[in-house]
Amino acid sequence: MHFSIIQRVLGILLMAFSLSMLPPVLVSWWYGDGAVHAFIMAFLLTLGTGVFSWVSVRGGHQELRLRDGFVVVVMFWVVLSFTGALPFMLAETPHMPLTDAVFESFSGLTTTGATVIVGLDSLPKSILYYRQQLQWLGGMGIIVLAVAILPMLRIGGMQLYRAETPGPIKDSKLTPRITETAKALWLIYLSMTVVCMLAYWAAGMSLFDAIGHAFSTIAIGGFSTHDASIGFFDSRLIELVCVGFMFASGVNFALHFLAWRGSRRGYWRDAEFRFYTLILLVTTLLVTLVLLSRGIYESPLEAFSKALFHTVSIGTTAGFATVEHYAWPGFIGILLLFVSFVGGCAGSTGGGIKVIRFLLLIKQGLREITRLMHPSAKIPVRIGDKVISPRVIDAVWGFFALYIASFVVMYLALALTGLDLMTAFSAVAASMNNLGPGLANVGANYAGINDVAKWILCFAMLLGRLEVYTLLVLLMPAFWRK
Repeated sequence: MHFSIIQRVLGILLMAFSLSMLPPVLVSWWYGDGAVHAFIMAFLLTLGTGVFSWVSVRGGHQELRLRDGFVVVVMFWVVLSFTGALPFMLAETPHMPLTDAVFESFSGLTTTGATVIVGLDSLPKSILYYRQQLQWLGGMGIIVLAVAILPMLRIGGMQLYRAETPGPIKDSKLTPRITETAKALWLIYLSMTVVCMLAYWAAGMSLFDAIGHAFSTIAIGGFSTHDASIGFFDSRLIELVCVGFMFASGVNFALHFLAWRGSRRGYWRDAEFRFYTLILLVTTLLVTLVLLSRGIYESPLEAFSKALFHTVSIGTTAGFATVEHYAWPGFIGILLLFVSFVGGCAGSTGGGIKVIRFLLLIKQGLREITRLMHPSAKIPVRIGDKVISPRVIDAVWGFFALYIASFVVMYLALALTGLDLMTAFSAVAASMNNLGPGLANVGANYAGINDVAKWILCFAMLLGRLEVYTLLVLLMPAFWRK
């Protein structure tokens, strides 16, 4: 393990992250909301920490290895979340205690969207902007941005890319060079953000709200500048814009890249995209029928509109809301929560286990059933025209087992802190799936739960954001042996 190079990378990345404190300074100055000093202090503390970490080991030029990459990814997300909490603690409003500030920062950077803040409409504009910016930065991953910069500093980037994106497609690249891959991802990400912002603005949002909601929509984060979330605007047009961009952000960005290059047929040819679309459509229709049968809405159009919005929002793990959907019949709440376990497509900004993994699990299950009838048959698992290797199938089963086991452990831990079972269940699910809003006492916000539960949920957010393996591998004693 090369601790000096790990420290050097963390120092460089912290210095880069300190620059994210400067746009809120301009916002605070423009609106005169009195939070300028909080962001300047946070900028200086973050920059100073980064410089101190880098200067002491600046002479080293060792190659970053895969094991070092795992440590950098985890350490950076943890350190980043703590430094990201500084403005919340230093500002006079909301002037949050450590636990709440770190929870809000973890939730933002992991694009979870769970909040402990009540009274968003009265917060300083710069704090509101900063929350949205945290989600935007976390959406594609700070590390993916960093791999476009680190090669210029003679630090290999592929190790970080693979450490943060484990899964069935982790070794696939959009371009031959990892640096070009990171640039392509961010160009698409930035372009979608700008188009989304313009669409929100044209639909009736103020420019400030349009920018903030574009940040959290493309990141599939769910933070809003209003307590009522998207429901604040009471506009079906804005809701449709939000649904469209949430759906697009839940799609594998490799497909967007191919479409950008002119291959638009790639969407429907992709088995994961078709399954993703099918899940959301079937769930929307089922929720619509339940809403109508229970008399929640009398108009089929209104029921379908609300069902579509919340199915896409929760299914992609964005977490926006237009009504108090957690007060709907329990069947709908549990159904949508289970859909969030599937989440978005691999290679998207969505959370959850990912559509491709569920598709592989279903195909493997069907293969085993077929084997019972034809024991001697050789039946490959295919995704489209591609035969999936047994190694990938094993990895997916291992991931699924670890995901569920981690969920059960944290669910029991939360119940042990005194939370009721439904609150504990939905809070862990919403945090691990990077969804945000849960059910029962965490339907509206997480302000009412105890501090121990909040720290457990911070771990759950990070575990979900790094897709289990990256974080749990550091807890294995064998990882630290030479």
